[in-house]
Amino acid sequence: MPNYREILRLNSQDISQRSISTSCQCSRNTVSSTLKRAEECGISWPLPKNISDNELIQQLFPSRTLSSSRRLPDCEYIHKEMAKSGVTLSLLWNEYCEICRMNNQIPFMYTQFCKYYRDYASVTKATMHIDRKPGEQLEVDWAGQTAKIINNETGDFIDTYIFVAVLPSSQYAYVEGFLSQNQESWIMAHVNAYQFFGGATRILIPDNLKTGVEKASWYTPVINKTYHEMAEHYGTAVIPARVRKPKDKPSVEKAVGIISTWIIAALRQQEFFSLRELNEAIRGKLYEFNAKPFQKKPGSRLSTFIEEEKPALLALPAVPYEMAIWKIATVQFNYHISVDKMHYSVPYEYIKHKVDVRITRNVIEVFFNNHRICSHPKLHGREGQYSTVVEHMPEDHKKYMTWNAERFTSWAEGIGPSTSIAIKAILASHRIEQQGYKSCMALLKLADKYAVNRLEFACGKALSYTPNPSYKSIQTILKTGQDKVMNDKPPIRDTSAEFGFTRGADYYGRKS
Repeated sequence: MPNYREILRLNSQDISQRSISTSCQCSRNTVSSTLKRAEECGISWPLPKNISDNELIQQLFPSRTLSSSRRLPDCEYIHKEMAKSGVTLSLLWNEYCEICRMNNQIPFMYTQFCKYYRDYASVTKATMHIDRKPGEQLEVDWAGQTAKIINNETGDFIDTYIFVAVLPSSQYAYVEGFLSQNQESWIMAHVNAYQFFGGATRILIPDNLKTGVEKASWYTPVINKTYHEMAEHYGTAVIPARVRKPKDKPSVEKAVGIISTWIIAALRQQEFFSLRELNEAIRGKLYEFNAKPFQKKPGSRLSTFIEEEKPALLALPAVPYEMAIWKIATVQFNYHISVDKMHYSVPYEYIKHKVDVRITRNVIEVFFNNHRICSHPKLHGREGQYSTVVEHMPEDHKKYMTWNAERFTSWAEGIGPSTSIAIKAILASHRIEQQGYKSCMALLKLADKYAVNRLEFACGKALSYTPNPSYKSIQTILKTGQDKVMNDKPPIRDTSAEFGFTRGADYYGRKS
């Protein structure tokens, strides 16, 4: 559109129309018609300070202004629709024209419609180059394209998923294949990447996959607990990219496309029968990829990484992160939790509470409100095993765990010799000593109910019947009071041996 304001200004300085057309980059006819129209309308330089360019055009050429019935296209709506598959500007223009006809409005022609959208898109799609600091960020993702390995037994192809990690500052990349995209593979890929780089970055930028982010949110994302623990181990912070915003991690998105060509496609003619063989081939191609010279600047990814980025990385911990799985368990009434059909004790104070369980290859750790309350060596082998710590038991249960034959015998000796013999007889009557503990405990508890001396007499009387008395027989003697009979009436002296056979008074029918 001609700059009418500038035409009027230059004309006020007595500059020729030819020079004005050259300066304003418009035709001499435009300059001539503008000056003629200004003279007709009484417009001269200087113009009023508050007049805008649109107002000036309306005063000079009112017929060229847009009719109020002409409908402007909704560029924001057009921009959103253009992001959908199969949608074109031609389709949207036809829909726009249909809406205008329904509302008795005049639509723009297709060329003007496209111009409005291009002007909007040129501002909306503006990009900014951001310089990444060395050692600051690591972008990670799974490549969309998969590699193949061959099953030795069936000959079928097995998909192998490709993990890609890129340092944005140097564009130095790490690539590895995995048979699954589960959490174990995801964590192991990060551990191997840090070992490959020889250090860790301060920020880790993943996608919003479930193995890394439990709840996607730009302001308060919920990071997977295992993933967060791994990041803490390496001293890095996880800042996920926004959902469907690939520009938040452009380096890895670009690298995925390049690696699909330089590594995955380059290996398409080779056959691999194990994951190890595939990863060895990937490492060879990866070295070539990182050492390949840049096209528009000196050096390569490898040289830039060694010179600039590697010194800026955080030092790795003394030992690599060990994969851990977190679960939630409820402490049962027997103060144990069940993990993979094995049982581990927890302090009895936490009965019926929910606890967090951290499971590694060799250790089971239990946390309550982010505080570790106990740990156990992980049990292996047959199902249903118990790992019990005595300190986790209530006091009564601790006492039960300390019972043994010596303690029962010592307790019985304090009551009397008959009780001691009865206890030893009960313990000896079982093939396994522990099978008699409950009977011994119940027998000794009879002293609390019937008194110590009665228990001693009852044991003595039971031993007079059998050398192997049972708890039931002694309990029956106490219940029926047979021990009292023996205690109240002294034994009758037998004098028949002294006087021979003597008939009593009953024999003769007399009363004594």
